[in-house]
Amino acid sequence: MAGPTIKVGNVEMIALTDTASTRDPVATFPSSTLDEWRHVPGVLNDEDQISSRVGTTGIRSGGKLIIVDTGLQLPGAQLLDDMKAKGVDREAVDIVFLTHLHGDHVGWNMSDGKPTFPNARYIIPRHEYEHWTDEDFKKNWPHIDVQVTPLANLDILDLVDDGYNITDEVSTMETPGHTAGHTSLVISSGGEKGFVLGDVCNNPVQAHFTDWCPVFDMDPAKARQTRHAVVDRLEAEGTLVSAGHFPDPGFGHFVRAQGKRLWRGV
Repeated sequence: MAGPTIKVGNVEMIALTDTASTRDPVATFPSSTLDEWRHVPGVLNDEDQISSRVGTTGIRSGGKLIIVDTGLQLPGAQLLDDMKAKGVDREAVDIVFLTHLHGDHVGWNMSDGKPTFPNARYIIPRHEYEHWTDEDFKKNWPHIDVQVTPLANLDILDLVDDGYNITDEVSTMETPGHTAGHTSLVISSGGEKGFVLGDVCNNPVQAHFTDWCPVFDMDPAKARQTRHAVVDRLEAEGTLVSAGHFPDPGFGHFVRAQGKRLWRGV
């Protein structure tokens, strides 16, 4: 099993965890059955629940320290402590990139009305930001005015489009469906490839059951289409993946074994 840090060429990825919870698998994935889950080794606990980690990824690339997503910031959440334990100084963070604007990905953007990462620029995909900050839409999502719109008011927010280069080794790739402008990160360094998945997949079982959509997918048809295309590509290229909702540390590959596609953690 990999430790909390792994390399893709010259790029360093650091697995960080904010919190974790357990969920009813069928309530989370309504097209699944408990019997199907029970036939997948290692995904259910003794109470037939699945685990969901709320993880983030640190990236060191081109002299920049990047944090991808900022967790949930519930009572007892541990992101800042986990960063400190792994040698990631929040004051040294240059860039915070948000794959999308669900509450469990933006929770530590602000703390007590101030940016948690005081020296960072925050980057959000333009389409995602415009969707969530629409006045009629955001009234149902109070976390937006607590954790997202203050970034614009403080002039520390940059909106970017598909294919934006965060560094020479890290670029954005739109992966819509889970949310309107959901965006993953592509890493290419020293002839090696990496990928920060975001919520294209929420559980390792989706490596095989790629059609399964969690209730959190806002556009299930688009999410399913994106998931098939992305996971096919990651498997074919042998890309190292960082998946924030997968078991700690969330590093691994999509591989074929015994006629099935599997998630193989490293």
